[in-house]
Amino acid sequence: MIKSMTGFGQGSAEGDDFRVRVDIRSVNNRAIDVHTRLPQELLSLEVTLKKQVQAAVKRGRVDLTVTVEQLKPATFEINRPLVSGYLSALSELKREFALEGDPSLELIAKLPGALQVSQDSGALDEKLVSGTVAAVSQALTSLTEMRVVEGQELAAELNSRLENIERQMPAIENEAARLPAVYREKLMKRLQEIAAGAQVDETRIAQEAVMLADRSDISEEIARLKSHITQLRDLIRSSDEAGKRLDFILQEMNREANTILSKSNDLAIADAAIVIKTEVEKLREQGQNVE
Repeated sequence: MIKSMTGFGQGSAEGDDFRVRVDIRSVNNRAIDVHTRLPQELLSLEVTLKKQVQAAVKRGRVDLTVTVEQLKPATFEINRPLVSGYLSALSELKREFALEGDPSLELIAKLPGALQVSQDSGALDEKLVSGTVAAVSQALTSLTEMRVVEGQELAAELNSRLENIERQMPAIENEAARLPAVYREKLMKRLQEIAAGAQVDETRIAQEAVMLADRSDISEEIARLKSHITQLRDLIRSSDEAGKRLDFILQEMNREANTILSKSNDLAIADAAIVIKTEVEKLREQGQNVE
């Protein structure tokens, strides 16, 4: 069954020293487009996590947010070269411009990069990485489940529109079959009016009626419409990426409906073709949500 491109999923993982939370949101987009928001300690995982998302989601814009909570007190290291250079610059500034005052501890602590989280354990990093990957996997499963549920609702809507299109087909086929006789009758009536009762060549009338019917023949368009309906139903039942193919087929259906309208002057056929065009447009609107 088709899947929607919109959805939301969450995942989490916990170790001795950390807790990870993952939120994933997806919305409509013509292609797969993954955006990540990661904490500083996981920035190196960006490419890995994007590939993990792309393996599960084939189409849509996906926003992945990872938050990490450390469960033990962090230890910090002093960035001595940075602080030393900063104090040296302040001392020179004070001397050159005859300024008063001394830098406070608070001022130095606010200096970007003056204090850095100690990287004393690689084991924590490995556990954090594996926990994050597991949390993303959990969130993707949740996201997929929601996209499947919404896809079922989309499928019901699409099938309903297709059924309405199918209901128009008998009227078009029946009227199309009557066209040669209709054209013959119209030609006969017109010629009798012009000739004012003179003898009319029945054979010639029949030939002209057939020529008009050939120019207005919509049997190929009808056959293609039926084929497209069958293809759409197969796509709706498919679990593969279907959105792009669905949009292409609907474009073709719209083209067939336009051709039927342009070829036929019959009111019943025109009315049915207009209904088909309307339903195809609604299908295309819904199809924008299909993965």
